[in-house]
Amino acid sequence: MQGKGFLELVKAVPTLAAMEQTKGLLRTFLKQWGALNTVRIFLKTGSKTGHIQAIKSILSFRLEKLTPNFLVSLWEVFDGREAIISESRRYSYSDLKTRVFKLGNALQSLGLKPKDRCAELLYNGNEFFEAFFACSLIGCPMPFLNWHMHKDELVHAITTTNAKALILSSEFIPDVLAIKDRIPKVEHFIVAGGPAAEGMLSYDDLIAKSPDRMPDAHFIVALNPYTGGTTGTPKNVNYFDSIGYAFSDLATPPEVSLGEYLKYLFLQFSFMYYFGGTEIADPITKNMRCLIPGPLYHAGTIAAWVPFILLGGTGVIMKKFDPEDCLRLIEKERINWVFMVPTMLEKILSLPDEVKNRYDLSTMHTVICAAAPATPELKRGVNELFRTRGCHKNVLCEFYGSSETGAASVLLPPDYEEKPKRYESVGRIRCAETKVYSREKNAWCLPDEDGSILTRSLTTLNLNYVGSSEQADKAMRFIDGRNWFDDGLQGHMDEDGFLYLTGREKEMIITGGVNIYPNEIEAAIKRHAKVLDVAVIRYPDKVLGEVPAAIVQPKDGHSVSTEEIIEFCKTEKLMGFKIPRYVEIVTDLPRQIDGKMHKKKIEDKYWEGIERRG
Repeated sequence: MQGKGFLELVKAVPTLAAMEQTKGLLRTFLKQWGALNTVRIFLKTGSKTGHIQAIKSILSFRLEKLTPNFLVSLWEVFDGREAIISESRRYSYSDLKTRVFKLGNALQSLGLKPKDRCAELLYNGNEFFEAFFACSLIGCPMPFLNWHMHKDELVHAITTTNAKALILSSEFIPDVLAIKDRIPKVEHFIVAGGPAAEGMLSYDDLIAKSPDRMPDAHFIVALNPYTGGTTGTPKNVNYFDSIGYAFSDLATPPEVSLGEYLKYLFLQFSFMYYFGGTEIADPITKNMRCLIPGPLYHAGTIAAWVPFILLGGTGVIMKKFDPEDCLRLIEKERINWVFMVPTMLEKILSLPDEVKNRYDLSTMHTVICAAAPATPELKRGVNELFRTRGCHKNVLCEFYGSSETGAASVLLPPDYEEKPKRYESVGRIRCAETKVYSREKNAWCLPDEDGSILTRSLTTLNLNYVGSSEQADKAMRFIDGRNWFDDGLQGHMDEDGFLYLTGREKEMIITGGVNIYPNEIEAAIKRHAKVLDVAVIRYPDKVLGEVPAAIVQPKDGHSVSTEEIIEFCKTEKLMGFKIPRYVEIVTDLPRQIDGKMHKKKIEDKYWEGIERRG
């Protein structure tokens, strides 16, 4: 980056001021905080920092000392408002501040210093957010460990990040004890939600014994998630440099101008505006009330809780997803914002009508769907359910993105209400720069022409996988003098800028030289009334090399035959070479609650002893 400073900031203002995303995001903050609270937050921040020093920090764009004071000021202004609801526990913003301060001091007393990593292996709960905020205040990135990892993956994830401390739910003590000798760099094991094992520390004891004053602040953005790992080993994505550059002197500057950095910053967080930030207001608390049913380790779930950490929202946390409990909480807690992956929405729609009809869902404003393909039928079904149960408008929204790119496209109700075909898209490019590139032509694709989907966003500016930076370099494509991230997806964009996904290159089936993407076949089979889920994979064929196979999971209480699936594919007008040559009916598919399906694991069963492509 050319440098933070007043002149760079002045140069950036005209461009930023002209962007819809900038204006919308600023209106979102004003709406959610309220005009009086906004003034109070800034006055408190100036008082804590020193008003002259605060002005100097803003003019020089060095916000590292301002940011922690701003965050604490926000908590103090909202004080008695509920911040976190986690099972039977309800914490106000005042409670949150106290617990975060105590945990931050406890971690520093254990010897954690800025840039030391404190990993978490936690079920959803208040401890996740307390750890996130505490680590952010003291400058410690927090790797988000997926509790679905097997032992070898867990060892790899912990060792590659050089974690010095590990905060874990008590349920995971046996798993951690089994690998403790293989992760010698972890000096402190902190157990939440139950008694600690020998050689481990109690989270609750640390909170109880630590002072509740502000810890020695060295602010970073502690976000440190992993990729899904569906096509390889999960990689740890470093967010604290890209997102955190504006707020921390510990971050590595991206090599772009301040104006370009700020443009991508506003683009990325504008999803809060597009998804209703200027409209949502609970009639009682006047804020966003966010349900968090997905695993907090998942990067996509960040969309569920950003309004809570930035806008004074209330976060309602589900330890584990349950479809009926999800509906119950929407009614009980007056939820108006939720992020769910397609699998969750499918399970909700599959509930018996008498169960779905028990709940008043009229408070809902925004149901965000992402992380895996969602069929148009699923999107319509979600709107129908919520309208039937009290909503006066369509609620289904969607975004496309990845752990590396953040949000890129956004699909809103007015989009598909104007043109129903847009239900098939993942929305218009609004939160990043995304284009479609033809490798064959070495040129950007024309509208409706398939190619590789490339993105340039806030989080790709200096993309880095912790412990494997060379993999990030391999994912970048240098085109027209700029780096673009290629996550292996194929698709096309229409003349209005709406993106349509075709499939993932690594999942492509090559049958006798013809390329087949599973998405189209899966979407067709999911339209069968008895089918809950399906995975279309590569299946070995002596003549053609590989052919499409469909592994089908029926809905509970239903059965379906292989012949029925094949005949249904024909009625759906799939071309002959796309009709599965092999169909297997199974009781369950290995799809995680975060929406990711490990197709390679499914394929392995059929390719044992046979050499396959890729």
